[in-house]
Amino acid sequence: MPYHGPPELTLTRALTEWTFDPWALILILVLGGGYLACMRRVRRTGQHWSIARPIWFLGLGLGPLVLATMSWIGVYQSVLFYARAAQTVLLVLVVPLFLAMGRPISLVIATLPRLGARIEATIKSPVAKVLTFPAVTTFALVLVPFVMYFSPWYAASFHSTLVRLLTYLALMTVGFMFYWTLLRADPVPKQYSYAVSMWITAAQVVGDAVLGIAVIADTGIIGATWYHLVARPWGPTLQVDQVIGGGVLWVLGDLVGVPFLAAQFIHLMREDETEAVRIDAELDAQEAAHESVAVSAGRIGAESRANEAADPAESGTQRPWWEADSRFSDRFSPVSPDSEPRTGK
Repeated sequence: MPYHGPPELTLTRALTEWTFDPWALILILVLGGGYLACMRRVRRTGQHWSIARPIWFLGLGLGPLVLATMSWIGVYQSVLFYARAAQTVLLVLVVPLFLAMGRPISLVIATLPRLGARIEATIKSPVAKVLTFPAVTTFALVLVPFVMYFSPWYAASFHSTLVRLLTYLALMTVGFMFYWTLLRADPVPKQYSYAVSMWITAAQVVGDAVLGIAVIADTGIIGATWYHLVARPWGPTLQVDQVIGGGVLWVLGDLVGVPFLAAQFIHLMREDETEAVRIDAELDAQEAAHESVAVSAGRIGAESRANEAADPAESGTQRPWWEADSRFSDRFSPVSPDSEPRTGK
């Protein structure tokens, strides 16, 4: 069967070859247009929305989505295994990271209060807490690509446009869930410390390495039926192509994961500094409260002593009433050591 795919990939073609994916474009326009509409409405109400957030979401989030689906990666993803691997890394790790940094959930909550209230209630539900538990999101992030590569799912996305679009959504969803719970930029079901996030990110890096190594070590050809049908006459052999793709999954996955791990470490240090400042403020407030109580007690004591000196009758040490009564004062008055004893005259 003659080859009907794109021409041999060169550096020039990698920069100039583009394709049109209408379904991917619709997804991009829906996400981008919805974000811009919500941001415009928020700003009209006078609420502040940082300019950095749309840059994260639209530029660094949807931009890689365009590259993954319509650049040379989209052109060659059905004929080169390593192009498909690069697409997978972009969709599961890069795109979701920057989409989450754009804080889309907070934007929807601020724009649509009624829907936002339902979203917040859903986020705080027990089911959401279970689904977003770090071990669950990390497992899903590693499992979904693994299942895709080592099951008929991989080749099915070449035969069906619907399966391909659902694959895009599945990869982006598990990636977004992972980064959303770790970044904590938007409301989350439960806030885990950045120390936990660092361990989880490290586990994700290891998971990406395992996937890449598994692809490299596989002696069979993943999607062999499809690639033999394509019969690409140029470029690396199918086995070499798969080894390169496994390296892409491994190396690019780590390149994305390691900087994110460093970011988590920075957040951890900032969180510790913030916690230290909060504790110091609480201790200062407690110390100030104790000093205020002590000063107040001192003032009360001073006023009491002053009152006693000014009016002995009102003090707690006033003389018994019989000493103040002239009829009994002589009888009960204390005897001075120098006075003479009274006679019975």
